[in-house]
Amino acid sequence: MAFGLLQMVLILFLMFSYTYAVAEEQNQQSKQTYIIRMDKTNMPSSFNDHSQWYAASLESVSDSADMLYTYDTIIHGFSTQLTAEEAESLEKQPGILAVIPEERYELHTTRSPKFLGLDKADDTLFPTVEQASEVIIGVLDTGVWPELKSFDDTGLGPVPSGWKGECEVGDNFNSSSCNRKLIGARSFSKGYEARNTDIITQKESKSPRDDDGHGTHTSTTAAGSAVEGANLLNYALGTARGMAPHARVAIYKVCWLGGCFTSDIAAAIEKAIEDGVHVISMSIGGGINSYDKDIVAIGAFKATSHGILVSCSAGNGGPTPESLTNVAPWITTVGAGTLDRDFPVEVSLGNGKNYTGVSLYNGKQLSDSLVPLVYAGNVSSSSYGSLCLNGSLNSGKVAGKIVVCDRGLNSRAQKGLVVKNAGGVGMILANTDSYGEELVADAHLLPTAALGQNTANAIKAYISSDSNPTATIGPAVTKLGVQPSPVVAAFSSRGPNPLTPGILKPDLIAPGVNILAGWTGAVGPSGLDDDKRHVSFNIISGTSMSCPHISGLAAFLKAVHQEWSPAAIRSALMTTAYTAYTDGETIKDVATGKSSTPFDYGAGHVNPSAALDPGLVYDVTVDDYLYFLCALHYSPAGIKSITNLNFTCDSSKKYSLEDFNYPSFAVPLNTTSDERGGNSAPSKSVKYTRTLTNVGTPATYKVSVSSQDPSVKILVEPESLTFSEQNEKKSYTVTFNTISMPSGTTSFAHLKWSDGKHIVGSPIAFSWT
Repeated sequence: MAFGLLQMVLILFLMFSYTYAVAEEQNQQSKQTYIIRMDKTNMPSSFNDHSQWYAASLESVSDSADMLYTYDTIIHGFSTQLTAEEAESLEKQPGILAVIPEERYELHTTRSPKFLGLDKADDTLFPTVEQASEVIIGVLDTGVWPELKSFDDTGLGPVPSGWKGECEVGDNFNSSSCNRKLIGARSFSKGYEARNTDIITQKESKSPRDDDGHGTHTSTTAAGSAVEGANLLNYALGTARGMAPHARVAIYKVCWLGGCFTSDIAAAIEKAIEDGVHVISMSIGGGINSYDKDIVAIGAFKATSHGILVSCSAGNGGPTPESLTNVAPWITTVGAGTLDRDFPVEVSLGNGKNYTGVSLYNGKQLSDSLVPLVYAGNVSSSSYGSLCLNGSLNSGKVAGKIVVCDRGLNSRAQKGLVVKNAGGVGMILANTDSYGEELVADAHLLPTAALGQNTANAIKAYISSDSNPTATIGPAVTKLGVQPSPVVAAFSSRGPNPLTPGILKPDLIAPGVNILAGWTGAVGPSGLDDDKRHVSFNIISGTSMSCPHISGLAAFLKAVHQEWSPAAIRSALMTTAYTAYTDGETIKDVATGKSSTPFDYGAGHVNPSAALDPGLVYDVTVDDYLYFLCALHYSPAGIKSITNLNFTCDSSKKYSLEDFNYPSFAVPLNTTSDERGGNSAPSKSVKYTRTLTNVGTPATYKVSVSSQDPSVKILVEPESLTFSEQNEKKSYTVTFNTISMPSGTTSFAHLKWSDGKHIVGSPIAFSWT
């Protein structure tokens, strides 16, 4: 009987435990992370400090929630996990500016110095080692692999006196991991762990240690020390160095295997500002939100107000229009172009035809003998068989053959592994409509050639028409001097600006395709678990790679012109960028094979040697950014949510985007109809105002304008500006007279000021909706 009672108690206990566990799981599942924006000026007098007020506010809606982070630099407030009901209740309390749901951001994944002309530039304009080593670049990414030679601190003096950061100790990372080059490292995981429970310690380190490779690649692109004999699997052999090889690096790990979360990103930006960095580089992006809901924009504003330039990747959503991210005007938004280096590989078919693709495979090659060739869609029972997804291929039909796989869904290298595991001996990676002629090289695990859509279609046609199709794939090589270059990468996100059409984005493009830079020792160059190769450098592509080029070049300029504001540095990079090749042809877009436009490249491709001496700059102050927000009709509360400043727009003043002092011009226009229903409405006149600051010698600049469309009349007044001293400012107006055009029409022009030595250029983009 005692045994039966004990059984009953045990059963009831188990039932209760199960019910509790289910309820707790459901409760946790219904919660998500929110960033709570507080108005410190509204703190009740009953509290001694803000942390007590924050805690009390949280306890009033949840007795179980803890604060993940408290913020006091870019915003005032905290982050925590709440149910939707708790968040709604909290938002109604006095002193709460906003309750913002956390978002998951994603990564936007050396030939560069020579291609950018830094080897031929007038080095009298370059910073000295002493000047350059005073600049600190903060990189928010996946962490760092500190043992690389790219972080060698030989020749560098003591850490700059203004540095207030630290070298955080954690898994596989200790204080000795930092030196006079890598001067600080931190990690931020509370938001990630709240969303994904615990970090998987077998796969990722709870520390600044980079288990992915992306962060090491971006940080060494920006500021890696010179390393002779750098290469990936004997490709791209040469001396690798970052854009600012003598600058210091501080790492802020905010991205993990499960993504990058905004509560962690906000905490990292706060620390970067407090630590004393001069440039922040973020190859990270999410969706488009209004500025008061965009944590990266909010953090970047505060950094900019502290004199820190923030460089962000434009995104890899191209060539789709309006695919940009990170579009705030206080962020330098960077698209991607190509270098003049490629890695060609020959594909020979049984019908005697030869085609050229790209690859970075360097293992055992196929023999010269032809082997059977099949299309993945014909050797799979899956409806998506042509994509070579995991487990989709019939090994009996693949063994010993080269397989043509369509690009899309899974990674390019993963497709090769699928072919290899099914017994295939090689892969032809075929571009589809979505990728066109864009070629990206990868460190594949079997002989591979990536081909553009046209050649891939020709090979598919051969397979369909021949009863016994065969092929072989030769070895890849490194080829320099590839032309035309640069071209805009197909994946590079495009304008028009989806949030503020009156601001042209991206700002400019920089090298972002097949970039060689440092790599982690935790994973092979393909990033696949099956890839056991260990390399010190890797070649990867994305606007993630172009962003740190600009971050490093911004540090380069900051070292020479320490007094320049972030806006002045961005202006110098933009107004000296080029939009055409030496023969006068406009930079091509690889997605279309045609000329690209300012919606693709912004102001153009960066030209660092010219940016060192731009002549004139378009400067922007914090007040100008506030007036910009007024022009967008933000309320005082909305402005405070973005800037952390108490500012009320003057109701008697007219605020206009046309007067915002940006180095480029975006002119959004409405399509109108006449009484007959046509689009031949009378012309419309729009006037823009700009102010130039002289950062060079006294000179007189004259203006010239070139327009793609003669129906658009452009009048600049005055037509010349004379500067007699440095830092002198002169304003001008541009009047655009246009007629209505069909919705979706675009047109472009270019305005430049020149004194005979300097060219200060600005793109102009018209769009009708």
